[in-house]
Amino acid sequence: MKIKTLMESLPLRASALAKALAMTVSIGAASAALAAEPEYTFKLHHMSPLTSNAHMNFLEPWAEKVMKESNGRIKIDIYPSMQLGGKPPQLYDQARKGVADIVWTVGGYTPGRFPKAGAFELPFMATSGKVSSQALQEYAEQEMQQEFSDVHLLALHTHYAGSILVRDRAINSMKDMEGLKVRAPNKLMAEALVRVGASPVFLPVPSLPSAISKGVVDSALLAYEVVTPLKIHEMVKYATEIHGKRGLYTQFFIFAMNKDSYDKLPADLQKVIDNNSGIETAGWIGQVWDTAEVRNRQTVVDNGNKINVLSPAETERWKQAMQPVTDDWIAEMDKEGYDGKALYKKANDLIEKYEAL
Repeated sequence: MKIKTLMESLPLRASALAKALAMTVSIGAASAALAAEPEYTFKLHHMSPLTSNAHMNFLEPWAEKVMKESNGRIKIDIYPSMQLGGKPPQLYDQARKGVADIVWTVGGYTPGRFPKAGAFELPFMATSGKVSSQALQEYAEQEMQQEFSDVHLLALHTHYAGSILVRDRAINSMKDMEGLKVRAPNKLMAEALVRVGASPVFLPVPSLPSAISKGVVDSALLAYEVVTPLKIHEMVKYATEIHGKRGLYTQFFIFAMNKDSYDKLPADLQKVIDNNSGIETAGWIGQVWDTAEVRNRQTVVDNGNKINVLSPAETERWKQAMQPVTDDWIAEMDKEGYDGKALYKKANDLIEKYEAL
């Protein structure tokens, strides 16, 4: 009797199973179609190679997260190494004009365009990438809305406090900097290098390997994060770090979206972008840079490069020598109609705020 009942129920169960399988296939097909035909496809353009920390650990994960949270309605195609044309200093304008929908670039590649952000690029303001990035993002939201009014700002961030990489000379004092041709990442640090006797050469990071190999520069201000992907550690023998909680320098990066590209999204998809923007995102990006900094510094050590740290007394000498750069920046802000001291204080206060978290 039990066997008969079971046998009689098999056709019904088979039919139900077939229907369930058909529904599963239908849902899968619909999902595949959705993934294959996004409602919005955006071009994300940047200057770094496929193997870079920026591409692998920040831009790709960010794009994937946006695509996932939009249920496939947003697709982001990433173009590394300036594949859409132009040069790194042109990236911001590419976002502004719509050549690219989203860009990641270095703020200092266009000197004078974002003067208030200079508070974070002054000598001895640098700390960890996470702390500086969160502080910079809050600072920008309060003080720089006008400067970024022609794009939809996603996030600003910095790298970990950078070091001095030198081809054939250990740097233990200002005297060792005399006559050294040093790659400067931005205008403020170029001025700071002059104050310690060096000759600054402004170069975008992608140009650095060639510049070192050809003798255009002897040295570079650089974060370890980018040293190993570009094999800079194989071209230099020495690195010098700064004593204390604040490092020598950092520079800021811009992650921005074309305003029209953002505005054409419906409110629910704008919210997806918004949820992947702002202070939390800035802190996450900064942490990505901090993690890469530790990893790549170890690679430099393993390569046999000699790393030294300036003594407390020598660090203080450098601070005093470079103080006029900060004074001049404050005066320049005043000249442009801002309160330079207030901006400098706010940047410091915000750094201390996020250091305490």
